[in-house]
Amino acid sequence: MGSEYQLAEKPTIDALVSIGYDFVPKAAQGGLRDGENQVLFRPHLVEALQRLNGISEADAQAAYAELITKSDNQEWLALLRGSFSRPVSGQPTEKTLRLIDFATPANNEFTVTTQLYVKAEKSRIPDLVVHVNGIPLVVIEAKSPLVAKSKTGEAFDQIKQYERDIARLFYTNLFNIVTDGTTVLYGATGAPSKFYGYWRDPWPRDEKEFTSELQKGLWSLLEPSRLLDLLAHFIVFETDPDTGTTIKKACRYQQFRAVNKVVDRVVQGKHDRGLIWHTQGSGKSLTMVFLALKLKTHLTVPDGDLANPNLMVLTDRIDLDDQISATFQACGLPNPVSIDSVADLHKHIHSGVDGLTVLSTIFKFAGSKSPIPNSKNWIVMVDECHRTQEKDLGAYLRATLPEARFFGFTGTPIKKNDKDTYANFGVVGEGYLDKYGIDDAVRDGATVPIHYTGRKTDWQIDDAKIDILFDNWFADLPDEEIARIKERGVTVADLVKHPRRVELIAFDIWTHFKAYAMPDGFKAQVVAIDREAVVLLKRALTKVIAEDLAKGGMAEADAWTQADAYAACVYSKSQEDEKPSEDAHEHGVRKDLLAWYLDKEREREAKRAFGKRGQPPHFLIVCDKLLTGFDAPSESVMYLDKPLREHTLLQAIARTNRVADDKKHNGLIVDYIGVSNKLDEALESYRADDVQNAMKNLDELRSLLRTAHAAVMAMAKGAKRSGKTLDQQYHALVELLRPEDKWIEFRRKAREFIGFYQALSPDPSALAFTADLKWVANFLRFATISIEKKESIDHTAYSEKIRAMLEEHLDATGLSVTFKIRSITDPEFDQDFDTSGKSEEDLKTAAIKKTTELKKEVQVRIDNNPHQYEKFSDRLKQLLERLESNQIAWAEWLKEAEAFAADLKAEANAHEGSGFTKTQYGVHQVLLSIAGDELDGDGSAPLAVDLELVYATAPSQWQEKSELRKDLRKGVRVKAHAAGLRNPVLNQTVEQVEDYALKHMAKG
Repeated sequence: MGSEYQLAEKPTIDALVSIGYDFVPKAAQGGLRDGENQVLFRPHLVEALQRLNGISEADAQAAYAELITKSDNQEWLALLRGSFSRPVSGQPTEKTLRLIDFATPANNEFTVTTQLYVKAEKSRIPDLVVHVNGIPLVVIEAKSPLVAKSKTGEAFDQIKQYERDIARLFYTNLFNIVTDGTTVLYGATGAPSKFYGYWRDPWPRDEKEFTSELQKGLWSLLEPSRLLDLLAHFIVFETDPDTGTTIKKACRYQQFRAVNKVVDRVVQGKHDRGLIWHTQGSGKSLTMVFLALKLKTHLTVPDGDLANPNLMVLTDRIDLDDQISATFQACGLPNPVSIDSVADLHKHIHSGVDGLTVLSTIFKFAGSKSPIPNSKNWIVMVDECHRTQEKDLGAYLRATLPEARFFGFTGTPIKKNDKDTYANFGVVGEGYLDKYGIDDAVRDGATVPIHYTGRKTDWQIDDAKIDILFDNWFADLPDEEIARIKERGVTVADLVKHPRRVELIAFDIWTHFKAYAMPDGFKAQVVAIDREAVVLLKRALTKVIAEDLAKGGMAEADAWTQADAYAACVYSKSQEDEKPSEDAHEHGVRKDLLAWYLDKEREREAKRAFGKRGQPPHFLIVCDKLLTGFDAPSESVMYLDKPLREHTLLQAIARTNRVADDKKHNGLIVDYIGVSNKLDEALESYRADDVQNAMKNLDELRSLLRTAHAAVMAMAKGAKRSGKTLDQQYHALVELLRPEDKWIEFRRKAREFIGFYQALSPDPSALAFTADLKWVANFLRFATISIEKKESIDHTAYSEKIRAMLEEHLDATGLSVTFKIRSITDPEFDQDFDTSGKSEEDLKTAAIKKTTELKKEVQVRIDNNPHQYEKFSDRLKQLLERLESNQIAWAEWLKEAEAFAADLKAEANAHEGSGFTKTQYGVHQVLLSIAGDELDGDGSAPLAVDLELVYATAPSQWQEKSELRKDLRKGVRVKAHAAGLRNPVLNQTVEQVEDYALKHMAKG
């Protein structure tokens, strides 16, 4: 067994067996499946159907036959949760059949098996598969090592490959796990690797109870009762109402923990309240969805403990109500009702009906004082609960629902002196029932960190010096105008909207955005102080963009049209907007407020377009709207020109913290108003621990870049760079990074350095590291080929801001030729074998490149036809071992590799002169590989012709028709049996001939 088995696969099996799983060895798989193309363990499922439902074996077998036809993952989740009904003998109506016993985990059969070969057009063999009652629920890929922080590595690639090539295994799949024996990461079916996560907290157990991260991760996800809880309540399919795209989502550990704390509290009845702080961007709305799902269906909780509760979800803003309502609807929660009016609210809550799920704003409770009779059966979830205690709204709510259970949710921490929120939602002495703070979310990758930078000091507004600033900035105004403004009182808004300041800020925004965010298609919000400032900034920004586009050669009219589309304005309408004004400035502002106002549908369209990278609008200019409850991963920067404080500030800046892709390392707040100069003052109402990392000074990122640079260059110190060619430098560093664990450490540090550089660029502080960035980034490509013998990554994972720079460096140094991996059919493939006139470094580089190309070529051919090309695998392995051990000179190795490549090419035409057609020859190779010892004399040759003819004469699209494929397999079996083949060789021949035919003889 290889190192991956010893280091990752076997410890995983041992850990699962220790928590109640039975191990199914590879040899036992055949007796549990109808064939290698099937993934359900039939005996286990049939026995479970009988055991859990009290039906006959015949009915269980019929149920199995129906289940095996199901091919939709979302449908399977519903079936697993109890929606499978069908006729059974002795009953006049359909019977609901349980596939899982959620209430009693021990009444189910939990197994793990290894190396489950799944036959398909491209057959694959996952490392481990977890079945429950014969149904495969989790695929585990054990690969060493994982690049866990950046979510890269072969394990992630293989999961994607399995989902594509052996889709049948994923019809029933809940989630997948990748592990290297230490790290455990999981992701929902179909999830990109960036959304795989750790399960950090094994609540209710303590981390110290586990001896390793592997044990902790596997217990947290796969301990039988927890796996059933995840299956029952913590996986949803969310459909985007605009695009119709459906995404499967699995909970994170903080959501699982918070939901179960609330459910435990409801069941135990000791306390009727709890306060949950899950920081913005960490999935708070989904936490409420999972909680609603468990409270409503409670499959793992006895019915008597929860009965049939009514749920109410309350917000204090229409946009948040819309957002949560949309999330509940999109996730398919049972019958959520959105309340339209006060009358509608009272109709539902006074109906006396139980089992309701009601979504409303708290304002609809205003004036309500009459208690409803069944308030004890109501569970209320209040979003942004600290705001619902304002005025008398909280009192009206509790007067109407005096015996209800109340659970408050917030995306921002509760202020130190907010006694009402703690009193109404918290238990004395408890604080938060569950807390998932800013640092937790950043550490887990649930959000990106937020950094800030202040712009020119003379643009910023100091309240204490407002009169002095006014006298300086407005000195050119007529005396009577100055007197008029001073008489009504100088405001911050007067200074913020100074025409020259607006022009300068618009120019700065565009210049910064064009270099910082736009290259990667990211977007920005501009936060203005009021609606008039929205108009002024829109005008100024359109002008500066149009002038820039025209300067680049665009026709002036086109430049203005395009610039106008770059920014959309989102604000609330006012009745004043339609009134005429004798003041020309005021009249112009009102006119533009009417022209740029977006009604509900057009605002929705603007937000939808803003969420799409690389297309307009690139800016949303706002003053109050979209500062809460607006999720746009495309937003990477906020230009702040409005004095915000406390929760308004925390909520606004969090618009930039959503995860997008590897190119988004952080959110950035560009502060024009001076909030960052008094950040402690703006957030002084909160406990310091809760908000200390809400926004970090960009200086910290600069420091992290310096530290990351020092770390990676320290590891490269032994590779002298002066007086050597780049090839020589890179070869020296490769030798320095042996054994492999040193290379892995270097790669991790190098990626951190590149990440911090990307996050800062185009900040001038990054310029000092540009030369080393080019050297390190291109070395990663070189070393991937040299050390791992794999095709190197290109620069697509990097920001556009640095990608062109790296490619230019490659071309200038000549390394681009080294990184170009050619196919063996490429006319230029043989050029690298030429050894004449090459230095030792050139020969070494050529040898490294050819190993990568030949390794890739052999693997592709083996995947395509293993029986014909498997013989090249061991030969290549020996060739690579000689290269690695320095047993042979580079020039000599290239000659041997050239001979190997020639034989590999020749094999493609081996059928010529054999008397076979190409496909007959392929079938013949299958027979020789499987049944060579079973066939008499030259019996394999005529049999190969006969078997090939079965598929050559098959109707078109035979590969798409299961019944026809069954008939073709039967035809192969009859002919092979007549030729003398017997089981198990006979079965193998039937399967492998079909596998070959699917790859090479499919018909359109």
